[in-house]
Amino acid sequence: MALTVHNMSVKAGKDLKISGVPQNKAEGFTINLGYGEENIALHFNVRFNQHGDHRTIVFNSKHAGSWSSEQRESNFPFKEGEEFKVYISFSNSTFQIKMPGNTVSFPNRFGANKFMFIQVQGDVRINGFKIS
Repeated sequence: MALTVHNMSVKAGKDLKISGVPQNKAEGFTINLGYGEENIALHFNVRFNQHGDHRTIVFNSKHAGSWSSEQRESNFPFKEGEEFKVYISFSNSTFQIKMPGNTVSFPNRFGANKFMFIQVQGDVRINGFKIS
């Protein structure tokens, strides 16, 4: 499953809300926010059992095709077959990612106030997508 949206502005101070259901036997899924495949300001990677990780969330960014240093979160609120809601808001310095039972901060390494690329891919069915 992949959902890619180009040229849709997400601005600082707005909330991006994504709801979905991880598939049964999911390996993982990602939510990317940035300018395109090679320039991702927020890489939110939910890993059920993927890349040697088990029930871990990895945050990162990619600039000109190169990944930066990862931030890992071991609090894992996602369950296969159960709906989740994730809210992403940001300023020019920080992303706030609110998920069930937890909020995580991740630096906005691009320092930008607007992004034009949103991508959700992997073992997930998207139920809703909203910018408000």
